[in-house]
Amino acid sequence: MSDTVLCPKCGSEFTYPTDNMMTCSQCFYEWSPEETAAETAGEGKILDSNGNELQDGDSVVVIKDLPVKGAPKPVKAGTKVKNIRLRPDSDHNIDCKIDGFGSMALKSEFVKKA
Repeated sequence: MSDTVLCPKCGSEFTYPTDNMMTCSQCFYEWSPEETAAETAGEGKILDSNGNELQDGDSVVVIKDLPVKGAPKPVKAGTKVKNIRLRPDSDHNIDCKIDGFGSMALKSEFVKKA
């Protein structure tokens, strides 16, 4: 049964089609397989604060002052960061080097694409 569709809510394999929807017999959740496929296709993308997709090697600009543990001053808003690397498996999903601070990780919600 390689064509079994798992329930996106509870993960159950006991699902069945109803009209153009799928229904889970365990939790009675109903969903559209087309919408679920579209949502999973968008996963893995890292977006900046404006919703632009980021890529490895992009340049970004910090949009607010960010305090840095162990540093006497924060990373100021407007600081340009070049040549970023993306880490989609982490909460701080951008690795970069910032002049005066060195290597650090940033959250994509605090930067915008330059």
